[in-house]
Amino acid sequence: MLAQRATQQSLRRLAAGQPAMISQFVMKRALAPAAVGAFVQTRPVATQKMTAESSYDILAAQRKNRPTSPHLSIYRPQIPWILSMTHRITGAILSGGFYIFGSAYLVAPLFGWHLDSATIAAAFASWPVLLKVATKFTLALPFTFHGFNGIRHLVWDMAKAFKNQTVIKSGWTVVGLAVSSALALAAFF
Repeated sequence: MLAQRATQQSLRRLAAGQPAMISQFVMKRALAPAAVGAFVQTRPVATQKMTAESSYDILAAQRKNRPTSPHLSIYRPQIPWILSMTHRITGAILSGGFYIFGSAYLVAPLFGWHLDSATIAAAFASWPVLLKVATKFTLALPFTFHGFNGIRHLVWDMAKAFKNQTVIKSGWTVVGLAVSSALALAAFF
């Protein structure tokens, strides 16, 4: 065991050191063709000093030649990832809408805007019925979808309803419930 380690260390030192001219000649001309065959291709290794900017430029040029991932363009749209994207989008729309309206409501007196409830209700009452229903549906759909799909995600957080068919059925159920409840809110309230 000790002899093997000593041999390995000496071979590593020999390999790491600069080989002498005679050993290069012997290896290139005599031993390598006998060990590998008659045709041995050798080439010298050349390195050069580079700055960080030039190495980054080379890396950027190599990245331009890499193939891009096909991403969503090759996949057939499926209900789980469509509803996942829609859930995130409706969450961003709802929270962004709350922040924008809340900020506008706070600064309205400074600019002379009338964003109080009575003014908004009076302006909304003057619209045609079809426009009222369409506006209420447009505002209610993100709420209902995000609410029902949030419940679906809470069920998943309890590690339930993860089978593929269950996920698809619950997705279409969420879509149906969200649209029907948004229509009901828009038409009757």
